[in-house]
Amino acid sequence: MTIEQALLGFTAVAVLLTIMPGLDSAMVLRSAISQGPRHAVATGLGINTGAFLWGAAAAVGISALLTASETAYTALKLAGAAYMLWLGGSLLWKSFRRRQAPVEVDGVLPASGERLVTAWAKGLGTNLLNPKVGVFYIAMIPQFIPEGVSPLLMGLVLAGIHVLLSVVWFGLILTAAHLARKSLQSPRSVKLTDRLTGVALLGFGTSLAVRH
Repeated sequence: MTIEQALLGFTAVAVLLTIMPGLDSAMVLRSAISQGPRHAVATGLGINTGAFLWGAAAAVGISALLTASETAYTALKLAGAAYMLWLGGSLLWKSFRRRQAPVEVDGVLPASGERLVTAWAKGLGTNLLNPKVGVFYIAMIPQFIPEGVSPLLMGLVLAGIHVLLSVVWFGLILTAAHLARKSLQSPRSVKLTDRLTGVALLGFGTSLAVRH
């Protein structure tokens, strides 16, 4: 396998993984609707930071420890499940307690009370505490490392490709949310989005906790 073949092959797999409906897309869409584009960008950057760190870990073999050590994998899985359950429960709780959702002013939502670094940290935590991401990287990256090429360097390049694809995909989500902002940013839509995202997080967390 040449370097060009490896890059093209991994890109094809990464495209399918990126556009597949999942937690990352739901988190970015929720931020775009409930908090605005800046928080959605921060959330996406956090998710991509986590993906790049997982890719780097897989490249140097750290993620292999998770697949080899049942204790390490279980610990990370339970931590991730607890985090997702807490995050999902918090969204549901706040959506039912919220008396009045933000209202647009000249087509723009007021600044959210949540700091951008908090949105970034939520995206990062959601990605890093999902062992499935690590398992994906450790399973896929070695298959796309040609002979004679540095595994670390190639692993980082492949992780970078996945991150770039995610940036494009999240950009499309933000654009769609912006075009539909008048209907999506109504108080009812904001609450519904938070509740759907909360239920999704609870579902992911429960599935992660009980799956062997």
